[in-house]
Order: sequence, then structure tokens, then C-alpha cells
Amino acid sequence: VSDPTPSTAPVSDPLSRYRPSPPLEFVSICRDHPAVIKRRFTSVLIVSGLSPLFVWLWKELTGIKPGISLLVLLGFRLEGIVPATLLPLLLTMVLFLGPLIQLSMDCPWDWVDGLKVMFDPRFWALCLSDMRWLRNQVIAPLTEELVFRACMLPMLIPCTGLGPAIFTCPLFFGVAHFHHVIEQLRFRQGSVASIFLSAAFQFSYTAVFGAYTAFIFIRTGHLIGPVLCHSFCNYIGFPAICAALEHPQRLTVVIFYVLGMVLFLLLLHPMTDPAFFGDVPICSLSATSSGFSVCS
Repeated sequence: VSDPTPSTAPVSDPLSRYRPSPPLEFVSICRDHPAVIKRRFTSVLIVSGLSPLFVWLWKELTGIKPGISLLVLLGFRLEGIVPATLLPLLLTMVLFLGPLIQLSMDCPWDWVDGLKVMFDPRFWALCLSDMRWLRNQVIAPLTEELVFRACMLPMLIPCTGLGPAIFTCPLFFGVAHFHHVIEQLRFRQGSVASIFLSAAFQFSYTAVFGAYTAFIFIRTGHLIGPVLCHSFCNYIGFPAICAALEHPQRLTVVIFYVLGMVLFLLLLHPMTDPAFFGDVPICSLSATSSGFSVCS
């Protein structure tokens, strides 16, 4: 999750998330400049591209389930691809029901206008030409889920079991976001206390989110679900709870916040039932029987 902070862009402007990038003179300090983003794209794509190689070496050296292909183990398979694409994303949207209702109340468009924008090729051309959009909505979700879920979980599960792996894997994911602390301290972007407080919050948020996508990955055996959920959460941002409590229609918004969380908990297992997704090879990697409830 790149930036788990509430979106403050005016909802009246459909392209407000895609403002021009900062001028070149700020390239050395601004992580949002296209030159910085492109340089980091190169680094992260190289590392992410090499990660499956380590899984392959681990698989060959340990001899664990040699009959399972590497791509299938990493969640690249066709069986159950349609429900694996739709159900986790719908479940995540249920969790964010409150923020979505809040956004619809504050947005001056109607649904027809929104659909027109969504199907406008110019809108997608603008998105694809924006480095920040590519980072937050495409590159970060794909590479982070590939490394921290698809590559890490198959190696953790034989050692820890399914359940512990779900909660161990996100710790690495959370720590990986601490590089923001170094950047903020280097350029004095706030007091030391506020920077570390923000880092602690981000670690907690990303760890919880990482546990959720790890659960999705194990239950579905597909990478596409976690990637789409990650991209959606990056777009929505962390729920603006304070704004919800100060909203003119506060009671309605709060009701939908609570309703979304309740429905999410009720639907978490039914909408991720492994029966929808066919055989899930990663479930067979666990050496203990106690964790198999995750896969049933």
C-alpha cells in the first residue's frame, strides 16, 4: 500500500488525482517526480523479476511438491480466474462501503457521468501517461503482491503452517515501508516524533492489509485478487473517519461505515470459499493440519 492516507482531492474534478508533476529542480527531493518514479520503477521491476527465481531454487533444492509448476504456485493459473478476479474485489468494496457512500454523497456527478468517464479512452490515456497513477495503481500493487504474497508465502507455509504465515508475511511487508522514514528524516519533512508516529501507523495499516491479502491469496490460489484489492485500496486511501464524523449527513455515513464492516466479516469466508477457485495447490504445502481450516 503506497500511501494509506485519506484522499483530500476535490471530488468535483474527475482528474484531480492526476495533476502535473513537480518541476525538474525538485527531482532530488520529490518522490513524485517522474524521473524519480522511473528510476525506482527500474529497481523494483528488477528485484521483483528476480524473486520468482529464488522460489524456483528453493523449490528445486528442497524438493517440496516437485509436481506443482512454479507459475501455479505463484498464483498464475486459469482455473477459477473469473471468481478470483471479481469476488475479492467486491468483498473489499463491501469493507469500504462507508467511504464509497461518503464519496458518492460529496461527488456532484451522477452514476451516468461516472460511467462516461470510466469508458472514455482519454481518461485512461491520461492515467497511463501519469507516473504516479502507474506507480500507485499498477506497479506497486503488482510487484508488492508478487514479492510479499506470491513468492514469500510458499516458502513460509512449510515452516510455519498456513495460519502463522498469514500473520508473519505482513511483518516483512510493513517493514519494507520504513524507507519513507529515512526520506522524511533526510529532508526534515516534519518533527522526528511525528515522522515515527506516522511510520508506526503506516506499519500497522500495511501489516493488517498484508494479512488480508495473504488470506485472499491462500484461499483463492490466485494472485489477481490481491493485486486488484491492493490497487483499489491505494486509490481509495485510508478511510477519512474524521471527515465522516463531521459530515452533514453524519448518521447515514456512520451507519454505512458500520454496515460495511459487519457485512465484510459475515462475507469474508463465504466469498473466499476455495470451492469457487478449484484446487488450491498452496494449501498442500502446510506440514501441519491445524492450518488447513484456512483452506476449507
